Amino acid sequence: MDRTRLPAALAAAALAISGLVATAASAGAADTELARNGGFETGLDGWSCTAGSGAVVNSPVHGGGSALKATPAGSDNAKCSQTVTVKPNSDYTLSGWVQGSYVYLGASGTGTSDVSTWTASAPSWQKLSTTFRTGASTTSVTIYTHGWYGTPAYGADDLSLLGPGGDPVQTPAAPTGLTAGSPGSTSVPLSWSPVSGATGYNVYRGGAKVLSASGTSATVTGLAPSTSYSFEVTATNSAGESPKSAAVSATTTSGGNPGTGLPAHALVGYLHASFANGSGYTRMADVPDSWDVINLAFGEPTSVTSGDIRFSLCPASECPNVESLADFKAAVKAKQAAGKKVLISIGGANGQVQLSTAAARDTFVSSVSKIIDEYGLDGLDIDFEGHSLSLNTGDTDFRSPTSPVIVNLISAVKTLKAKYGSGFMLTMAPETFFVQLGYQYYGSGPWGGQDPRAGAYLPVIHALRDDLTLLHVQDYNSGSIMGLDNQYHSMGGADFHIAMTDMLLTGFPVAGDTTRVFPALRPEQVAIGLPASTQAGNGHTVPAEVNKALDCLTKKVSCGSYQTHGSWPSLRGLMTWSVNWDRYNQWEFAKNFDAYPWS
Repeated sequence: MDRTRLPAALAAAALAISGLVATAASAGAADTELARNGGFETGLDGWSCTAGSGAVVNSPVHGGGSALKATPAGSDNAKCSQTVTVKPNSDYTLSGWVQGSYVYLGASGTGTSDVSTWTASAPSWQKLSTTFRTGASTTSVTIYTHGWYGTPAYGADDLSLLGPGGDPVQTPAAPTGLTAGSPGSTSVPLSWSPVSGATGYNVYRGGAKVLSASGTSATVTGLAPSTSYSFEVTATNSAGESPKSAAVSATTTSGGNPGTGLPAHALVGYLHASFANGSGYTRMADVPDSWDVINLAFGEPTSVTSGDIRFSLCPASECPNVESLADFKAAVKAKQAAGKKVLISIGGANGQVQLSTAAARDTFVSSVSKIIDEYGLDGLDIDFEGHSLSLNTGDTDFRSPTSPVIVNLISAVKTLKAKYGSGFMLTMAPETFFVQLGYQYYGSGPWGGQDPRAGAYLPVIHALRDDLTLLHVQDYNSGSIMGLDNQYHSMGGADFHIAMTDMLLTGFPVAGDTTRVFPALRPEQVAIGLPASTQAGNGHTVPAEVNKALDCLTKKVSCGSYQTHGSWPSLRGLMTWSVNWDRYNQWEFAKNFDAYPWS
């Protein structure tokens, strides 16, 4: 839709709706109130709001002590709805009080003509009302309210549906046909047959509820490798929850436990090995023992689309103190003998990599393998930035990507993993634009025109989550990003790291679509990425604020205004750009990490 024509489009819709209203019969005297918790006096009980957009507030209210406040964001219009049982061939009146700009009230699934009404501006409480008649076989309708994309929060209160009540909803039967697909090392996909009358499903693992689903499939994540699990599923609707299905068992694959060989809490740093900058060159042998993972920056392609990755040490003309190749390789072996991991990092700000063809994919595998073998490295770090990853128009589901640059990267990494086995480490360092921004925007969006790179790392992370050792998103050089509290958070303080990391450890609906939820990662797979000094990048965070973020995420203290969805004592640790910049800054970052009391 052309949003510049919104008022005209809405006006036309309003005229059409008013015609429907004029011809519909009013509710009869015997009609009853069918909307559940229309005044929001018991929270959101009975209501479902998209992308967590709705909240109950105590002011402003129209009546009683509570009202709904819902906030549109990105491609989400903050729709809150409930399904109500009705009678066929019957007349109903829907009404409610709203406050805000472009607020809608409507009913869908009527079996005749779905209706809605709206107000362009309601600075104070304004009543909206419409009527409809159900079809010959209609037994339920969905009533809803929503705002408009990009507008401020709106309010709704005292929502009402008057008309003859339908037959009582029956609790659904237990699901059948529960089966487990091919397990990964930390996940098991499940599917089951649909249940008549069900509006949702709950999945149980070992008798404990682990997730809810709107459809007939789900993937349980966060499991341990080489472990047997038992799963059950129930069906739900407004009447309650069914008995549990027959159980199905599945055993996760060995797959290598991502993070094997790392300490419980690890420090990751990038070493400028192939270039010099203002921080100066640091020899591999001079990297302190504080660093558990050392990422060699960078392997870069011969051209953007070649897939041919090359790595060499910084030339002596640029780095006068560079060690010899033999000394560098010996230092790598010494680090590994001390329990450290050394990886090749591909990409960086100047190393754009687009695996747009099968030939580029295969060249990527062979050239990266050559680097790993030559230097005896422990694995691969993917630091694709800029325009390396983007989503083609129509590629809208992160769970089944179709864009060649995405599909080929996933395939290439899986091939490398299979070649080197369970000990192969895989880490990623995306920017927030490619991950957390996906909560609001994904690719070019439902109407086109959005940046196709938005959220573009999500399908890569999701497809490789069973192989992923560490994800350390760059919480720097970032614009403000919306967190799960639907508030924007800005870099530089504890709040930003808390909100961004909570998203990874909680999971989130992609582009506000609650049927497409990016599942939470395990805390052992997550580290927080920060610049080591003010010179290293925008968003430097002083040690006291770093510690506040760790306190909140691992102990749920010092959280400030943002409340996390849990606490994760096994959060893996911290990543920084870079070892060189930390040396320039008198090792402040590493010293603070070493001193932090994790327990």
